[in-house]
Amino acid sequence: MSEIKQTQDLDHPLFVAARAYTNYFTPTVRGLENLPTSGPALVIGNHSSIYWMPEVWITFMAMLEHRKGEPSFGVAHDVILGVPVIGDAIRQFGVIPANRDAAAAGLKDGGAVMVYPGGDWEAARPWTDRGKIDFAGRKGFIRLALEMGVPVIPAVANGGHDSIFVLSRGERSAKLLQLDKLFRAKVFPYTVGVPFGIAPILPQLPLPATVDVSFLPALNWSTEPGDPEDADLVETLYTETVDVMQTELDRLRTETPNPVATGIKNHLAGLPGPLSALATLV
Repeated sequence: MSEIKQTQDLDHPLFVAARAYTNYFTPTVRGLENLPTSGPALVIGNHSSIYWMPEVWITFMAMLEHRKGEPSFGVAHDVILGVPVIGDAIRQFGVIPANRDAAAAGLKDGGAVMVYPGGDWEAARPWTDRGKIDFAGRKGFIRLALEMGVPVIPAVANGGHDSIFVLSRGERSAKLLQLDKLFRAKVFPYTVGVPFGIAPILPQLPLPATVDVSFLPALNWSTEPGDPEDADLVETLYTETVDVMQTELDRLRTETPNPVATGIKNHLAGLPGPLSALATLV
């Protein structure tokens, strides 16, 4: 990991494009003071909206801007990293494979490593479960944090999963297509939207839902010693972590119960001159 020279230029065209993209979701970020400006930290987030995942870019760019000159890493599926041009481009910004060894190496390098334990399972959850944290029982991040002795910073996001209507994860389709063996994927999501109507996995246009990201203080258990091989301890800490993040997601959804309407209102308010008054109609 130490041989990677992470690009720190936030004016690089890739970041300019990412910023323009995330602006569509009129994002807000709070609690960045809870993220250490240097040294290792494990940032854990809740994953949304399948392929659009605006919370990932919003969170990662906030980390880079907050930790200027210090390493910050995000993880991505091997399929994405294997895409010609794109894979090479995002690697130079600190995107690493979504596996334990890569995350551990990033932490050893003194980096803040952003992970999404729920992965594709959470990102493809039905729209009706948009207000739910679902890590699918994956506890590897707990063991990694205990082993490495690093603070765990939850970065809870709301709104992204309101932007696209997921009907089903399509677990049966994924199994029939043997996606788990081919791509380590357990889902083949079905969505409804524009322009494809009801369709499997095709990229429907996302609605302009506002996305809020909240960085929480380091979880108490992550600042204390613990045995990563103690199954009961790991289970307890997993439940505690999900509960803390669910409580924050519930708060964010109470604060912004309709992210799509809020996003539309934000865009209208940004129109020039008297056109901004249209926001009062939403």
